[in-house]
Amino acid sequence: MQVDRLQEFFSNHPGLCMAFIAILGGIVWTFFQGSARGVRKLSPSDATRLINQEDAVIIDLRSDGEFRQGHIVNALNIPESQLADRLGKLNKYRGRPIITTCRTGQISAKAGGKLVSGGFEKVYVLNGGILAWEGASLPLTRK
Repeated sequence: MQVDRLQEFFSNHPGLCMAFIAILGGIVWTFFQGSARGVRKLSPSDATRLINQEDAVIIDLRSDGEFRQGHIVNALNIPESQLADRLGKLNKYRGRPIITTCRTGQISAKAGGKLVSGGFEKVYVLNGGILAWEGASLPLTRK
């Protein structure tokens, strides 16, 4: 009986059903986009551990203005639009873990994929970006 009602709903509201499927697909794609490229997501606490114990390099992909408003200590500011041009300058960090970050973590996953394609092996994304870092009450610097 419930299946009949579900079929009736689908036939009466095809636009809503398509919107639901599109939104669900977008959520699933966002969740898995980084891991499909060999990029692992880190929580702020895991990122802190990696920074402290394995001397991880933070690459902040935000614009210069956003970076100056507050960033993780010792982070390198390489705006996402310049990453491909500056991959060669990152070769000296090839043996160290690299954590990419942006405001929310969306751009970081894409950039992490570029780093993996460029031959970097230990690439991570700060899940939730700088907003998650701040939400975990971790410090930012303006220096």
